[in-house]
Amino acid sequence: MRQLNPGLALHLASGATSLCHCWQLTRGDGAVLGFTDHDRDISFGGTIFEAATGLQASEMLARTGFSVGGMEVAGGLISNRISEEDLQAGLYDRAEISIFLVNWNDSSERQLLRNGHIGEVVREDGAFRAEIRGLAQALDQEQGRLYQPLCDADVGDTRCTVNLSAPAFSGTGQVAQTDHSAHVAITGLGAFEAGWFTGGLLRFTSGANVGRAVEISQHRKQGGLDHFDLWQPMAAAISVSDAVELRAGCDKRFGTCTAKFSNHLNYRGFPHIPGTDFMLSYPNKGEGNDGSNLR
Repeated sequence: MRQLNPGLALHLASGATSLCHCWQLTRGDGAVLGFTDHDRDISFGGTIFEAATGLQASEMLARTGFSVGGMEVAGGLISNRISEEDLQAGLYDRAEISIFLVNWNDSSERQLLRNGHIGEVVREDGAFRAEIRGLAQALDQEQGRLYQPLCDADVGDTRCTVNLSAPAFSGTGQVAQTDHSAHVAITGLGAFEAGWFTGGLLRFTSGANVGRAVEISQHRKQGGLDHFDLWQPMAAAISVSDAVELRAGCDKRFGTCTAKFSNHLNYRGFPHIPGTDFMLSYPNKGEGNDGSNLR
């Protein structure tokens, strides 16, 4: 059973309360931010919880099992510590969050209600909405390996062992055309065939997005340029002449691992497992029913 802070318990029993909620957010880069739904700033534990951020929370739900459950917080982008650029850059993805019930007259009277992390973040019309997922939700995710045809390693990791910095799998170039969001055309990649970087990574080495990377959805050639569709828009505007570096992608199929990377000995899937179509097949009259390998 949860033990209430003694001071807060007495305050609740008094019948006249002065309560608010405080959210402490720890981003992946280590930055700690505090927010409150009170009308003035509150400070405790070395964190200042900002008021007037426009932050509102839905009801908090607790469910049995490991479903996502939880709550949502929503607010306008009016705190100088939350920017559209940081949200776009993914700095708040899976950020740790702690939610407190606090007596705003005496912040020592407080109770930790929940720990969790930020799930889906939706941005629209100058505001954001963030899903808060409980700690137990992680227990509902698949752990370990699965028997499946596709490789379960990430290209270039320690299980894959491919060296993506090798000239055959990496390239550099400059932005020649852009819609300033999720599409770029790049020069300097004439040595690579279309599709070589599909599923790979594009990293900016200059410009407003320097140091930021994004996965590549499609790579095609058109008009003497290499065109790239990105999985998500960049946080800042892309400009012509921005420098980029690219890493080849992999579709996790055995044929690609063999032909593109010559890495079939390190393939981390099970390419010869029969698929559903094979399991549902049956012998037909007139076929070669001689007991030989059907694969």
